[in-house]
Amino acid sequence: MAGSNTYRLRCSLPAHEMDVRGLAATAYPDGAFVSVSRDRTARVWVPDSSGNKGFMEMQCMNGHANFVSCVCIIAPNETYPRGLIATGGHDNNICVFSLDRPDPLFTLKGHKNTVCTLSAGKFGTLLSGSWDTTAKVWLSEKCMMTLQGHTAAVWAVVILPEQGLMLSGSADKTIKLWKAGRCENTYTGHEDCVRGLAVINEVEFLSCSNDASIRRWMVNGECVQVYYGHTNYIYSIAVFPNGQDFVSTGEDRTVRVWRKGECCQTIRLPAQSVWCCCLLPNGDIAVGASDGAIRVFTEIEERVASAQDLQAFEDELSKAIIDPKTGDLGDIKIEDLPGKEHLNEPGNRDGQTRLIKEDSNVEAYQWSMGDQRWVKIGDVVGGSSQQSSKRVMYEGKEYDFVFTIDVNEGGPALKLPYNLMEDPWLTAHNFLQKNDLSPMFLDQVANFIIENTKGHTLGQAPSTSTDPFTGAGRYIPGSGSDSQGSGADPFTGGGRYIPGSGSTGTAPSGVADPFTGGSAYSSLQKVTTNIYFPSTDGVMFEQANATQILSKLQELNNTAPQDHKLSEAALVSLEKLLLTVTDLKRKEQPTAEQINVLWRASHWPEDIVFPVLDILRLAVRHPEVNAQLCGGTEGASLCNHLLGLMSPEGRPANQMLALRTLCNCFSGSHGRALLLGQRDAVLSRVGDLRAVCNKNIHVALATLVLNYAGRLYGQPAEIEAKAQCLSVASTILEVVLDREAVFRLLVALGTTVAGDGTAKDLARSLGVKSQISKYASVSDPGKVGECCRLVLNELQ
Repeated sequence: MAGSNTYRLRCSLPAHEMDVRGLAATAYPDGAFVSVSRDRTARVWVPDSSGNKGFMEMQCMNGHANFVSCVCIIAPNETYPRGLIATGGHDNNICVFSLDRPDPLFTLKGHKNTVCTLSAGKFGTLLSGSWDTTAKVWLSEKCMMTLQGHTAAVWAVVILPEQGLMLSGSADKTIKLWKAGRCENTYTGHEDCVRGLAVINEVEFLSCSNDASIRRWMVNGECVQVYYGHTNYIYSIAVFPNGQDFVSTGEDRTVRVWRKGECCQTIRLPAQSVWCCCLLPNGDIAVGASDGAIRVFTEIEERVASAQDLQAFEDELSKAIIDPKTGDLGDIKIEDLPGKEHLNEPGNRDGQTRLIKEDSNVEAYQWSMGDQRWVKIGDVVGGSSQQSSKRVMYEGKEYDFVFTIDVNEGGPALKLPYNLMEDPWLTAHNFLQKNDLSPMFLDQVANFIIENTKGHTLGQAPSTSTDPFTGAGRYIPGSGSDSQGSGADPFTGGGRYIPGSGSTGTAPSGVADPFTGGSAYSSLQKVTTNIYFPSTDGVMFEQANATQILSKLQELNNTAPQDHKLSEAALVSLEKLLLTVTDLKRKEQPTAEQINVLWRASHWPEDIVFPVLDILRLAVRHPEVNAQLCGGTEGASLCNHLLGLMSPEGRPANQMLALRTLCNCFSGSHGRALLLGQRDAVLSRVGDLRAVCNKNIHVALATLVLNYAGRLYGQPAEIEAKAQCLSVASTILEVVLDREAVFRLLVALGTTVAGDGTAKDLARSLGVKSQISKYASVSDPGKVGECCRLVLNELQ
C-alpha cells in the first residue's frame, strides 16, 4: 500500500448524540475500536465488511447513569480471550464490559466523584483517576489500593511498562510517580492542569496540559523537551509504535501529528473541542470531538475517503464558526487584514493559518502541504479579541454572563457566573456543589447555560479560575530521624540495659524453624519442601532480662520529674507483673491494678519510657493483659498510643519497642482482632518508618508485616488487606540491608501470595518478582536464598 506521510480523511462517523470523550483500540476484532460519550453509551466500531473505507457499529453498551468520560482496554486473558472494555463516568463508577453483551459484567465502585481517566496494565490491573483527587488500583473486581497525594482532580493516569510503576497527572499541575502504592517522585513544570499522559518506553513518557504545551520526561524527573504548537488546551496524546512520534488533540479544533520533535501536520476539525484520539493497529488515527462525530485519518492512499467525501468534509470545515475569544487565531484587527489575493502566495508549513478580509467578513484559511493549497477552515465572528466587551463584575471578577437562578420556590435567587471559555457542564457542577444542591439538577443547569449563551461551549475552565476539584492530600509524615547504628546501645551506652535485647528470632541458616532455631537439621541438606511459608503462627519478641529492665526502671524513676515519679507500691506492682508475664507458665495472674499501673506508666516522658514499654511488650503476650489492653475502647487507645510512639520523628528505642509490642499483640485473640481492625493505620505507619536506619527497627517492621500476612492467609476475600501487605513489604525491601529483615519480608510475601491467584497477579503487577530476584543467590544465610527461590516459584 502506498503511504503519503500526510494524514487525510478516511471516514466520518456520526457516532454519538453528544461529545465523544474517549477512544481506545480493542484487542478484538482486528482493526476495531471503542468510543464513549456524554450520551452515556460506549460503542464498538469494526471495519465495514462490505469493503468500503468506513466502520460499522458492532455493539452499543449501556451501564452508566451519567456521562461516560473515559475508556481503556483490559488485555485478553484465559477467562476473557477477547479482552474487556472498562469505562469511567460521571456517576463515579467504572463499568467493565465484554464485547459480546451490552450490559456490564461488573461495576467497580469506590470513587467519590467523576472517574475521568483509566489505564490497564499487566495481569488484569486497572488504574483509575477521579475528580475526587485520588487514583485507585483495581484487580479482580476489587480496589487494591488508593493513591493519595494530589490536591486536585486526577485527569490522567497511565501504567508504565516496568512493573509496579504508575503515573498520575492532576489539575494541581503536577505529575506523580507511584511504586507499590507510594509516591516516589513528583514532576513539576506545567503551568496549568495536566490533561494527558502517554508512555514512550520504560524510562520516558509524555504529558500534555491546559498550558498548551507537551513535555517529554525521563522517569527520574528530568524534563528533556517541551513542544509548542497548540494554541489552547491540549486534551489527549498518543505515541506511535516507533516510540518517537506522537499525535495530540486539543481545544484549538486541531489534531496535530509530531515527527522528530516537530509538528509536521495540523488537521483542523469542524468542532471546537477535539477531546480524544487513539492510534489503530494499522497506523490510522481515530479522533473524537464535541460534535459527537468520530473521524478517522489515514496515510495510506488506498484507505483515503472518496473525492466526494473529502469535499464534504472540506465544505463542513469551511462553514465552521470561529470565535476569536478562543485565542486560536491571535488578535484580529479587521482593518489590517489583506484580501483574497493573499492566498496566491503558498504557505510555509502545514497547518499555517491566514485570515482574509472578504467584504465585511473575516475568513480563516489553513495551508495544506499535501494538497499545496489554502483550505478554508471557517468564518471568524465576534471581532477582535482585544476589543472591550460588556463584561459583568461578580465577586471581584469579570464574567461574560452572570445568570440569576431560582432553585427553591420562595427562597433567595442564586447567582451563576459564566465565561464563554468555560465548560458549561463543569460550571454547572461547581454551581451545584457550591450551593449544596442535588447533582440531579446538573443537566438542567448545564442546558440552561448552553441555551442562554447561544451554544458557545469552548472547553474547560481557564487557568485563572478557581480549581473546581480541590481536596486535601493525605498527610505523609516526614521520614526518619538520626538513629544510632545497630551495634551500639541506642539508649544508655555500651554494656548497659538494652530494651528488648536478646534474640530477634534469627535462626541459623540450617534450622527447620527459621525464627526460633528449634528442630535443627543440617544446612547442607538440599531443601526439597517449603518450610518457610505460609507462616501463620505469628512471630513474637519474647526474650528479656527482667533484672536489667527493673534496674533501669528504678534508675530512671529516681531521676524522673516529680509529677511522673512512680510510688514504691507502683514499682512493686510493675515488678510482680513483669515476673508473671516473663514466665507464662506461672500460676499467678496479672491483677487489674498491675495492668492499670502499667498503662499509666507507659505515658511517661518519651526520653525515659522505654523500660516501661519493654514490660508492655512482654505483658501483652499474657492472655489476661491481652484481653484487657487490646479489647474494647482500651484497644483503640493502646493502638493510638503505640502509633504515636512510632512517629518517624520519634526516638528509635520507642519506635522499636512499640513495633515489638504490636507484633506480640498477635499472640492473643483480642490483640489480633484489634490489629486487623486497625490494619490500614498500622501498616501505613510501618511504611513511614522504613527510612529509619536501624536494623532492629527493620526486623520489627518485617515481623509485623509477616504477622499480618499470617492472619490473612487463606482469606481470599481480604485482597485489599493483602494488597497493603504486598505494597508495604515491597517498599521496605527497597531500603533494608539486614538479612534477617529481608528474610522475614520474603516469608511475608510468600505467605501473602500462597494459594491466592489474585494476590499472585497483584504481586506480579507490582514488580515483586523483579525486585526480589537479587536475593535468590544469597547463601549467607542460606534461608534467604532458599525462601526467595520459593517465592519466585509461586510467582511463575
